[in-house]
Amino acid sequence: MDFTANDPKGLIYESFRIEGITEAECRVIFLDWALGLPMGADESVEIQGVLDHYAAQPEDHPMKSVLREGLAGKAAPTKRRGGRAGRFSRSS
Repeated sequence: MDFTANDPKGLIYESFRIEGITEAECRVIFLDWALGLPMGADESVEIQGVLDHYAAQPEDHPMKSVLREGLAGKAAPTKRRGGRAGRFSRSS
């Protein structure tokens, strides 16, 4: 088995072994993997670790694109304006 500290359950590993897996299926696996990360873990570091570990896998595999999206998609959360400020925006 080719598990790593970043993929202790082998979810990502198994996704690379499933023939004909779709991007949608990879997203579900990625979500399950991400929900299993330890509290307070830096998701970007974990995703990069998985990408590094499975670098030898085919570049066109859907899991690689899902992992890259996860890495690129980590943006700063937007502040939500609640109450009166949320109902009456400055552009009104």
